[in-house]
Amino acid sequence: MFGLSRLSPVQIVVLLAIGLLVFGAPILRSLSDPVYFVSIILGLVLGITVHEASHATVAVALGDPTPKLMGRMSLNPLRHLDPIGSVAMLIASFGWGKPVVFNPNRLNGDPRIGSALVAAAGPISNILVALLGLIVLRTTNWSALTLNAQIPFTQEVLLSILQAVIGLNVLLAAFNLIPIPPLDGYGFVSNLLPPSLALVLRPLEVYGPLILLALIFLGPSVLHVDVLGRILHPIAGAIMTMIRSVAYFGV
Repeated sequence: MFGLSRLSPVQIVVLLAIGLLVFGAPILRSLSDPVYFVSIILGLVLGITVHEASHATVAVALGDPTPKLMGRMSLNPLRHLDPIGSVAMLIASFGWGKPVVFNPNRLNGDPRIGSALVAAAGPISNILVALLGLIVLRTTNWSALTLNAQIPFTQEVLLSILQAVIGLNVLLAAFNLIPIPPLDGYGFVSNLLPPSLALVLRPLEVYGPLILLALIFLGPSVLHVDVLGRILHPIAGAIMTMIRSVAYFGV
């Protein structure tokens, strides 16, 4: 998902250790609240699974059977979760799934347009999942009930899961829309740029993961500024505003 699976084992261990020191494993700390912990895990698993399956589905729909042959057109989380990337999410607040492999030259039409559509499929799928969750939340009206009275435990659990699914899918979409390689935003933008300009940006693909990690780690620990958060929040806010306007249209 975040394209960091090509790092060596030593590099991964170092990143996990740094992440643990910087972020303090907030997801694991939430074990004191089992409902919240389960909600976060389910939200992440659903978001990553739908994200990667959508990449695969669009690539196959556009003519490349590679993802289908590799078993990636599936909603089975085991097809998409990267073991080390999943551990990283738990202890270091960042992670990745298994990237979907496809052959641009086997896509119908212009391979660059096709590649842009494949890249866009992941974030769009997360936005749609968040929208669906918000529609369900609006329909059940559970969030309004909690303001006035206690709701049954089962509904409380489902409410927590829905809120996690909505929030995490919005964040996953926003994060992947950032135009830094290896994120989907870069794949989308670079394939729509004129070839000459895209060629100029090609060297960025080598350093993109390092830039991304610097934003994740150096901002809070060195600059004492959440650089990544300042990039993410406006994007996530715009997505949330959009899906709210759709979910509550006519209400």
